[in-house]
Amino acid sequence: MKPSDATPAAFDDVVRGRRSIRGYKPDPVPKAVVREVIEMAMRAPSSLNTQPWNFYVVAGAPLDRIRAGNTERNLAGVPASREFRSHGEYAGVHRERQIGIAKQLFAAMGIERNNQEQRTDWVLRGFRQFDAPLSIVVTYDRSIHGGDVGPFDCGAVTNALVNAAWSRGLGCVINSQGIMQSPVVREHAGIPEDQVIMICVAMGYPDESFPANAVVSERKSVDEAVVFVGFEDENADKGNS
Repeated sequence: MKPSDATPAAFDDVVRGRRSIRGYKPDPVPKAVVREVIEMAMRAPSSLNTQPWNFYVVAGAPLDRIRAGNTERNLAGVPASREFRSHGEYAGVHRERQIGIAKQLFAAMGIERNNQEQRTDWVLRGFRQFDAPLSIVVTYDRSIHGGDVGPFDCGAVTNALVNAAWSRGLGCVINSQGIMQSPVVREHAGIPEDQVIMICVAMGYPDESFPANAVVSERKSVDEAVVFVGFEDENADKGNS
């Protein structure tokens, strides 16, 4: 498929329709399409237009070596070495939401609560970046490491990346499991030491027969998330008109 062959979907349709894809067709994604997706994503805002992000698009044998090394080291008990700070264990409502999406996915995949073999296989799929045909590793410049602005900007460009991909028929899952062993990723993706590995995005054409791909995560309502301030006067003005 040429980039010009893809007709981008309407923005609202992309945002409402996009979901995390964890099962992929083996079909390769043309380099030109990936370039187009990244070009669109790079329209994301950044602090003072600093644009701290970089992208390493990995496929083929190098990606297979990352999958193997990440999996082997994790199974061997090598401590995780992700280069961004972890929040630690979730608690309260955040933990409830984490459990909620796990239940949705496991139900779709037919993974029983006590079936350790199936649960382990699911974890291994995450270590392998869900066997997607390509992975985009997002990094930012180490010269700005230590603050929160660079990672914030990388979050914005990553969100734009998955939406641009979805609009062109590609699925993604933002996957920190795939970069748990950062030395492996850095070696095989050729990432220099002057960059910090932020996250990776598995990408490819969705396998519609893969049950977990149909899962749509439950979202909290606008009323739960939003506090409107200063709108009382607006309502009063309307009442007096």
